[in-house]
Amino acid sequence: MQQLHIFLADLDDPAHARAVCELTQIYAIDPMGNGKPLDDDVMERLIPGLRRHPTTRIFLVFDGEHAVGIATCFLGFSTFAARPLINIHDLAIVPDYRGHGLAKKLLRVIESYARQVDCCKITLEVVENNRRARAVYEQFGFAQAVYGESDSGALYYAKDLS
Repeated sequence: MQQLHIFLADLDDPAHARAVCELTQIYAIDPMGNGKPLDDDVMERLIPGLRRHPTTRIFLVFDGEHAVGIATCFLGFSTFAARPLINIHDLAIVPDYRGHGLAKKLLRVIESYARQVDCCKITLEVVENNRRARAVYEQFGFAQAVYGESDSGALYYAKDLS
C-alpha cells in the first residue's frame, strides 16, 4: 500500500464518478454483494441518480491513483432523536486490499463526518452469513438495533417494487 486517502467523493469529478462506478460493480459481483454484475442500464443511471439524490454521501479510498474502497451513504432523519442519521448503504473494499484494516479506517472517517453533521447514529445492513463484515462492524461498535425496553431486535424488511 502506498499513500491511502479517504475522502468525500465529488460526483462531478470524472475520476471520482469512474471510481464509484468501478467499485460499485466490483461490489455487485462479489458473493456478499449481488453475486452478479449490474446491468449496463443500471450503470448508466448510477451517477446521474446519485447526483440527483440530495442526501448522497460517498466516501472513497484511494491508494495512490487506484480506487480501492467505497462507502455509499445516505443521510436520513431520526424522528425519535429529532436529528439526522447516516445510513451506510454499501461498503466495499477491493479483494486485494481486504484484511488490512481499510474498512475500519473508512468507518472512522464516516463516524467523524456523522459527528460533524450532528448525526445521532450510523445505520447499516449486512448479509447475515457475511461473518467477516459482521466481525468488523461489531468490533467497531455496531449491534442489532433494539428499541425501548423490548428484548427483541429490529429486522430489516424490504418490498421489491420492480
